[in-house]
Amino acid sequence: MGEDKKHSGLQGVGDAIRDLLRTYRLEKRFNEAALIAAWPEMVGEAIARRTRKVYIQKGVLYVELNSSAMKSDFLLHKQHVLKLIQQKFGRDIISDIIIR
Repeated sequence: MGEDKKHSGLQGVGDAIRDLLRTYRLEKRFNEAALIAAWPEMVGEAIARRTRKVYIQKGVLYVELNSSAMKSDFLLHKQHVLKLIQQKFGRDIISDIIIR
């Protein structure tokens, strides 16, 4: 007896938020913030504990690690991590990862 959402003109909260973000051109910023928040989940506890800072500037993800051994190890897996990020957040979120 209840009316279907599609027929009533209502949309879900998630869809409404995404539309709002798109309207105000904030979707990319929101995705960047979500990526930074998901950094520990994406790279694992060992790297996350040794990460001093993570930020995005002009489509590049900058990662500051406090261990030179971890930097060397991460460089071996950089392309894999980049691919995981692009799969989860879209190809246009970042184009490269710079380790410092």
